[in-house]
Parts: sequence; C-alpha cells; structure tokens
Amino acid sequence: MVFACQRDSFLKEFKSTVLSCTPSELETTVNGKKEIVKGYEVILDDTILFPEGGGQPCDQGLLGDVEVIQVTRRGTQAVHFAVQPVPEGSVVDQHLDWNRRLDHMQQHSGQHLISALGETVFKYPTTSWWLGTDTSYIELDTSSLTQSEVDEWEKLANEKIRAALPVAVTVYERDDPSLSEAHTRGLPDDHVGPVRVITIEGVDTNMCCGTHVNNLSQLQVIKMLHFEKGKKNKINLHFLVGNRVLNQMATLMKRESSLTTLLKNSPNVHVELVDKLQKSLKVTNKKLATVLKELAVYEAQKLLSLSPRPKLYVLHKNEGDADYMRVFINEVGDQKETLFLITVGDEKGAGQMTMYGDPELIAELGHKICEILDGKGAGKGQKFQAKVSNLAKRNEAVKLIKKHFESCGIAV
Repeated sequence: MVFACQRDSFLKEFKSTVLSCTPSELETTVNGKKEIVKGYEVILDDTILFPEGGGQPCDQGLLGDVEVIQVTRRGTQAVHFAVQPVPEGSVVDQHLDWNRRLDHMQQHSGQHLISALGETVFKYPTTSWWLGTDTSYIELDTSSLTQSEVDEWEKLANEKIRAALPVAVTVYERDDPSLSEAHTRGLPDDHVGPVRVITIEGVDTNMCCGTHVNNLSQLQVIKMLHFEKGKKNKINLHFLVGNRVLNQMATLMKRESSLTTLLKNSPNVHVELVDKLQKSLKVTNKKLATVLKELAVYEAQKLLSLSPRPKLYVLHKNEGDADYMRVFINEVGDQKETLFLITVGDEKGAGQMTMYGDPELIAELGHKICEILDGKGAGKGQKFQAKVSNLAKRNEAVKLIKKHFESCGIAV
C-alpha cells in the first residue's frame, strides 16, 4: 500500500478511520536507558504518519489529542503506537509533527543527491546511510577520500540545489520493466504491492519508500562535515542539510560570541589567543607539578623528623595528584610502623586516595576506607589505591581507622 504520506509528503493534517486498537508495549530509550512503555497499536485505513523505512526514522504526531510516539510498517499496514486508546471505527484527525518530517525529508532527499553525485562524478557508490538526530552520514564503498574531493562534492550538490531541480515520485507495479532503470540496494523481504521511484531530474532515479521534497530548492543548502574510516575498509562521510545547517550556524555563532566575551578580542584571532593560553597553561602546569613534588618531599621530611613516629598520618592536598602521593611515599620509604592515609582532589568531592603501611592493616582497612569515600580501587602489599567521589567523608574514614587501632590496643 502507498500511504497518504507517500502520495503527498506535504500533508500536515488528514482524516482517517480507526480499523483496530489493541493494547501493546513498546521498548524505547529514555535518557539513554531502555524502558518499556505501555500503550496501544492503532491501525488506520490510511495515514500521513510515515512508518520508518529506507533509512528514514518514523514520523510522530497526534490522533485527535492522543500522542503517537512510533510508527512501523507491518506488511501493507502502518502500525501506530499511541499512548492512549483510540475508539475502533471512529474517524480521527491526524496531526503531523511537521518540523520532524521536514527535517527528515531534507536529510533523506539530500542523501539521494549526495549519493548520486558520489557515484556518477567520483565513482564512490553508497552502500548504506544513517539519519541521526544531529548529523547524518553515508557509507562509501571506497577506502580513501580526500578533502579536495569532498569540497568539490559539496560545491556540486549546492549547484544542483540552486538550479531548483524537480523531485518527482512515480509509483510502479512490482513487475513493471521500468523499474530496471532505477537504482536500489534491494527491496525489503516483506515488501508487497506497488514500488515508489524517486527521480531528481537529470541526476538520479532511485527506488525509495521515504518522504521527499518536491524540489531541490527546498533542501536550502548542504554542508559536508567530515569523513572517517568506517567498517570493512569503507569511508563514512558526514553531512547536514537544510535547517540543520542553519541550526548549526546559530550554535557556532553563539559559541563565537561567548568566546569573544571571554577572550576580549575579535573572532579572527581566537585561534591565536587560545594557542597562547594553552602554551601558557602547559608551562604553568609544569611549574605546579614541580612545586607539588617539592611539597611532597617537604611533607615527607617533616614526618621523618618526628619522634616518636605517629601510628596514623593523614595528609590531604587539594592541588595534588597521583605523582604527589607517589613522591611522598617514595620519600617516606619502607614504613610499617605508621599507617598513611593520603588524599588529593576536591576536599568535598572527587579525588584519589592512597593508604600505605603494614600489609595486614592495608588488607583489613583498604576496602573499608574506599567504600566510605565512595570509591573503587585495589590493594597489594603495603599499598591500596583508589579513585573516590566523596572526600567530604575523610573524617569518617579517619574515625574508622582510629577505632580499629583502639580495638587492637594501639594508642593513636
């Protein structure tokens, strides 16, 4: 079946009859976590909500005032997953999420144009493509690509857009010999009924079930982003089309404005100023590392001068790092009479810890102290090391060590 959304991709509202509505569940991802959503599978006599296919995600919208969050194709039917039931036999008003549809049409039609030019001009066939939420890419059957080719590719694509070439949809029966002239990577195994062919005048003829613009001018502009090595010795070429280019431009302008405020200079010297700051920061960090090592040596010498030596020595340095703790322990040497608890980082937040001393004490207390400080780590012999996320509990950790010493009859 050719749906209303495929007959006219610019329909935003449509009336249809509800053929069935059955309870169902949908596995979806919310904030990066998989969740099971309860809802209803609704089948209509026709739809303007495109079911996913051809590399294009599904549409979203409303059936009356009921939200549709997914549409899939099942044979000749489009199955709408609605969050509430819709009465069977009723006539409902479909309302399309137009911004989502327009975005998908621009990316999809843009992909057809990019892939066609890649194959005819540069001899790089497209083997697959991905329409992402932020950017899209095509997978090219080549192991090499140059920036000069990409620049020329982008130029040619935008010339076709400025030429406002028509984009036409023709529907054929599956056994029509005219289909032999259309490009395709193959129809789905469960495809039945008529076949749609998308033609960009003078550029490409391609079988496709997706929704498309009527004219290349509706793409507005294409911007090639970057390319990278993909799977099986292929190349992925990333791109933006239409409103995504404008949105990206707005984001970049906002970022440039913020940098101009921070750097207190014009945008044309941003790179130069950031380069200077990075070099200055590198020098400063090197000096800080030297000072911290000297402080670690000083702290160790101060401890070694104590008589008698303490049974417990607690040391914290906000600006310290793993090297600071390592230098301190190296300077202290092979100590077993003192148990050291050394921490570095945000005194009320995340950081690192090292316990150092008698192996029996380390085995007994290491994991317990690590757990108090909300960390993960491991110990061996005289040392236990961990990354921790709650240094605000250091006093609680010290109390546990002192309590252990008291239970062993050791005065701290």
